[in-house]
Amino acid sequence: MRLGSGFEQELAELHDQLIAWRRDFHAHPELGMREHRSAGIIATVLRELGYDVQTGVAETGVVGLLAGARPGPVVMARFDMDALPIQEENQADYASCNPGVMHACGHDAHMTIGLGLATLMARRRDELAGTLKLVFQPGEEGMDGARRMVEAGVLENPRPNVFLSTHVWSDTAAGMVDVTPGPVMAAADTWECKVVGKGGHGAMPHQTIDPVVAAAQIVTALQSIVSRNVSPLDTAVVTVGTIHGGDAFNIVPTEVSMTGTVRSYDASVREAVVRRMREVIEGVAAAMGVSVQFEVTALTSALVNDEAVTAVVREAAETALGRERVLSGRRTMGSEDAAEFMRSVPGCYFFIGSTNTERGLTGPHHNPHFDIDEAVLPIGVAVLARAVAHYL
Repeated sequence: MRLGSGFEQELAELHDQLIAWRRDFHAHPELGMREHRSAGIIATVLRELGYDVQTGVAETGVVGLLAGARPGPVVMARFDMDALPIQEENQADYASCNPGVMHACGHDAHMTIGLGLATLMARRRDELAGTLKLVFQPGEEGMDGARRMVEAGVLENPRPNVFLSTHVWSDTAAGMVDVTPGPVMAAADTWECKVVGKGGHGAMPHQTIDPVVAAAQIVTALQSIVSRNVSPLDTAVVTVGTIHGGDAFNIVPTEVSMTGTVRSYDASVREAVVRRMREVIEGVAAAMGVSVQFEVTALTSALVNDEAVTAVVREAAETALGRERVLSGRRTMGSEDAAEFMRSVPGCYFFIGSTNTERGLTGPHHNPHFDIDEAVLPIGVAVLARAVAHYL
């Protein structure tokens, strides 16, 4: 399918609707696996556009199918829906109406881009050679939403040949797009460690086995893993995110608990880091006379862009924006569960710059002041539409 000369005009005419959708989603954020209102709006719009719609996928997910007039490949585009447990501090008219819940990562923009893409492709149904599969995913923020959708069969009936997804990005200026082949987001693991000693009076520490001191030693020792056990040419992160122990100033507690995350791109690096963490934790425990329980849970694998699909998206972006506005090389140790779809379907996940310094739209992701330049909404639609058109 080719996007004719009227495409840009159609996109311009859709501008106000895109802003209206985005502001409505932003004002009514919903936490992961509770996106009932958002899912309902999405399902209604898709049905009105003529899509075959399935709701309740992995609890609140929505899938829309648009079969073309001729046979061809299946292109899947995925958009996440969930918000974060953050109290918004922006003063915009469309600020969150739900106390303690905020679209602080741009998923409101992603849903909007998805509906914009759905609108433009529905108008071209008779020109499509293949099927467009739109997936609106719940629970991206650490709730295994992608895995749940895969287990619910979202990669079947029909099975996609190509996967596309995107993320508005606060580290990049609005008007720019980053399309990078290979690994772009890291695998993520969570870990928990419980340090158990012998409690007692804070004035008589010699009668205790202090888990606080042992935990402090573990925290310090963990910092040597990346710097001394991972090649400088590789990448890994070991972070201690929480540490809790004790209830009173004059009592040595019996135990201390810690949690954190491990990030990596390469599976062998991840294996080495986790192994070394266990050795360090158990070694410090033995030296300090405490016992430990250490567990690691995999969240998602590394997100790796397929070379061929990425080349198509880059061409689509350059056509839509001009070569000078398309970057390459963006990589982050942040993670994205879209990787679960891309483990079996070749795809491309690209970034849309969303920051506008002149307008004060500079808040980072997961921050109570996060917001985007809404001019990026048609950019996301344009790039995805041109990539879809290439395949269908």
